[in-house]
Amino acid sequence: MIHARHAALAALLVVTASVTVAGCASGGARAATATTAAADAAPLRVMTFNLRYDNAGDSGNAWPHRRDWVAGLIRFHEADVVGVQEALQRQLTDLDARLPGFARVGVGRTDGRTRGEFSAILYRADRLEVLDSGTFWLSTTPEVPGSKGWDTAIERVATWARFRDRRTGCRHVHLNTHFDHVGEQARQESARLIRRRLATLAQGLPVVMTGDLNADPRSAPYRILTRDTIADALPPLTDAFLTSRIGHYGPTATWNAFKAIEPEKRIDYVLVSGPITVRTHGILPDSWDGRFPSDHLPVLASLAVACR
Repeated sequence: MIHARHAALAALLVVTASVTVAGCASGGARAATATTAAADAAPLRVMTFNLRYDNAGDSGNAWPHRRDWVAGLIRFHEADVVGVQEALQRQLTDLDARLPGFARVGVGRTDGRTRGEFSAILYRADRLEVLDSGTFWLSTTPEVPGSKGWDTAIERVATWARFRDRRTGCRHVHLNTHFDHVGEQARQESARLIRRRLATLAQGLPVVMTGDLNADPRSAPYRILTRDTIADALPPLTDAFLTSRIGHYGPTATWNAFKAIEPEKRIDYVLVSGPITVRTHGILPDSWDGRFPSDHLPVLASLAVACR
């Protein structure tokens, strides 16, 4: 009789434990589903935009003629965060005045303060909170301001921010960069450096990378970022161009030289890693009376960034 009671009690405990585990698993699945649904209901609109530096020699395409167009384009397309390239301090000051509600992170590549081009990240402060941020140089001494490496022609940087989305509570890392326009070795090593740095910066969080890579999808730098296996590095990133739910919108190239869009010249990207769904992706051919706001076209992706 005692043995029968013990057997019955043991069976009851097993059933109770099974129900509890199943309930926890079910609750975890429901929480994950709820998080994904929340992210999908509040997509993050991410833009990458090479502004073309303020060069008086551009004549009618010089920055004073374009700054209102650039700001208007960002506002019209309702970008939440914009990774810019080639921006000088005075250009960022102009955008500060024209984009109320935006804040930014980043430093000049020449001195780590205000000199030289920025690869800054502009973001809507009512949508995103910066938890941490920084800049490193694409060189063999990444922490040394103004450093150059490999066969690069000029200093290059990557600026990053760890964000918390005020709508969803989810966190992610955004990195923005501009690869060298001359050095092929520099572009490849920059890609490897960024993959390794992102592994440390992200610590398992979703990642968004924006930038002008000066490399097309057939190139080695693109392959290193999106396909290669690298020890102690973030897993390969995914090109948002290829994974949009509704397919890509707009031209398939991003370079126009202030004249015409050049076929096959896609060198500006939004790349992602982790639990991120690409809802839409487009290259925006916006122009005013036949004039472009920059010599590059902006790229815009709507991303559902889930919590991890």
